[in-house]
Amino acid sequence: MYAEYRIAIDVGGTFTDLIAMDSRTGKIVTIIKVPSTPKNPEKGVIKAVEQFLQHYGSPKIKAVIHATTIATNSLLGQVGLELPKVALITTKGFRDIIEIGRQRRPRLYDLFASKPRVLVEKKYRFEVSERLNANGDVIEPLNEDDVKKIIEKLKEEEIKSIAISFLHSYLNPIHELRVKKLLLSTLRDVYISLSCEVAPEHREYERTCTTVVNALLLPIIEKYFLQLEEGLRKLDVKAPLLIMQSNGGVASANIAAKLPVSVIESGPAAGVIAAAYYGRIMGINNVLSFDMGGTTAKAGAVINGSPLITTEYEVGGEVHAGRIIKGSGYPVRYPFIDLAEVSAGGGSIIWVDKGGIIRVGPISAGADPGPACYGKGGENPTITDANLILGRLNQKYLLGGKMKVFRELSEKAFRDKISAKIGVEVEEAALGAIKIANTVMSKVLRIVTVERGLDPRDFVLVAFGGAGPMHACALAEDLEISKIIVPAYPGMFSAVGLLITDFKHTFVRSIRKIVDEIDPVELETIFGELETKGREILRSEGVLDDQIVIRRTADMRYESQGYELSIAVNNPVDKNEIKELKKRFHEIHHLTYGYKIEEEAVEIVNVRIECVGLTEKPKLKVQECKLEENIEEAMIEKRTIYFENEEQWLETPVYLKDRLREGSVVFGPAIIEQYDSTIVVYPEWVAKVDSYSNVLLSRGE
Repeated sequence: MYAEYRIAIDVGGTFTDLIAMDSRTGKIVTIIKVPSTPKNPEKGVIKAVEQFLQHYGSPKIKAVIHATTIATNSLLGQVGLELPKVALITTKGFRDIIEIGRQRRPRLYDLFASKPRVLVEKKYRFEVSERLNANGDVIEPLNEDDVKKIIEKLKEEEIKSIAISFLHSYLNPIHELRVKKLLLSTLRDVYISLSCEVAPEHREYERTCTTVVNALLLPIIEKYFLQLEEGLRKLDVKAPLLIMQSNGGVASANIAAKLPVSVIESGPAAGVIAAAYYGRIMGINNVLSFDMGGTTAKAGAVINGSPLITTEYEVGGEVHAGRIIKGSGYPVRYPFIDLAEVSAGGGSIIWVDKGGIIRVGPISAGADPGPACYGKGGENPTITDANLILGRLNQKYLLGGKMKVFRELSEKAFRDKISAKIGVEVEEAALGAIKIANTVMSKVLRIVTVERGLDPRDFVLVAFGGAGPMHACALAEDLEISKIIVPAYPGMFSAVGLLITDFKHTFVRSIRKIVDEIDPVELETIFGELETKGREILRSEGVLDDQIVIRRTADMRYESQGYELSIAVNNPVDKNEIKELKKRFHEIHHLTYGYKIEEEAVEIVNVRIECVGLTEKPKLKVQECKLEENIEEAMIEKRTIYFENEEQWLETPVYLKDRLREGSVVFGPAIIEQYDSTIVVYPEWVAKVDSYSNVLLSRGE
């Protein structure tokens, strides 16, 4: 019987990871790391697939699941991903809405602060005479002569993509749909984004901004997916291409290409989904996801088995200490897994500022040239170089021997760029950089816990990414976390998350009604219509009816409030469920804000459904491997390593992960090396290998 594989490919800033699962057995059979190709990310993906095919011949591939950062990189201005010329068509009197925005200043007391660049030039923002009222009724018909004049200007300017956002179109899309029809009857090879399809919710600034961002990304994302599919076809891979979305689910490439705002945070979401899944399998409700790769470090919280979700995200803006600075970017109304992120990865460049202070990031050495120790021409010291100097990384090679590293190049980079400027020894500079990076990364863990009213001591830390397990103990000590899980494939964990992820599509409809005035039959009808739409899309992606799960929620608030809480809605909706829904809202509001006003009118702003198509999951127990009976036989050497919590160099045993069996116990200080990562076990910590080949770290046991 021929094997069938599902392969997952995650593109990071430094490495592109491929992991393959045998669909018949559920076992993960291979892991591959290749350097990323930032200017043409599809090349790194194709190279990883080529290596897989070279090893397995011509296997049957059932699906290719992919996470990409191309949307984010485009909005951040990456060279080679230039944004297309975009036009905005909107209601007369509202063409400057994306420039006026909200009264939000990124730096409140900075008299010279500037707003983010306007995504559509004023000369490409067009007005049309038409108007709907707040109930969605037409009070001024669409002036089609205005549209025809705009079409001529669009031709003259050779506009590539068009965003259409009319006032109150989320209630009645009649005018947006008509304009689209007129445009397509005349223009060829243009991309069109309608606000009624992209973000059918109130708040005209956010809805218009989301539609414009979608229009900007449409040509870039479609081109990328087409190039990727063409490259796979040349390798005779005909399996469907599935794309990871920001909401924690996957969608087929043709559907994701129509809604590129859904893939803006594609890559980071997969790791949180994997952490949540591992937590559920191991009976742990609350986990902290910590992902430290080559470029960034990211943190997310999982409560009662579910990642925290936000319905609005600001893209392309500034980040300070892990926090997105409100008003510095572009708001997008779409479900995103709630993450905090800092530019502190293994490739983050260490430098000295004008005041003689060591800094870490935000610039990364990336994949090319990479850290100085890679020997690819990099001259700047990075976190990877610092870990190498302190003895934590293998002094000769990485990736199981496939990548040589050169300690002398790391030392030279620190000597030339740091020591020569501030007069400290190389080792002291490396240690200082590690401490700074740990401080920055502990802040992002606090953002998703302490700043959300959560106690990090109630969580188990799941540490992954190529560099995450090296820093996990230090971060856990700082936050007083007593348990850490390092998964079997930490450096490939986001790719593992892609294999775990289900299909997911979210649909929303704005209703804006007081709960006590809602007709349960009408509400049930709305949910039914959205569910029908979701089921049709999932069926088109090959999901069977018995694999479809529908989750209903309502965005609710007190009538005088400006923002909403998401409340679960049970099926079916009747008078009793309406009462229970209102009761649940008061309870959630009290838990969130510390108070409730039961006599205040409660409003349902939007209703949402989440349509999930269940997929086959990998079995966590990994392949059988040759195991040594004696723990000492798993030790490959001893190295002198500096531990900052002990403030000294310690002779430390180094173990090979592949030689550790289930139940093996390693006492810190110790190093555990494997193909895709290195685990640093601090003094007073104990590492134990479980039945899933995870390494469980605990303090003082």
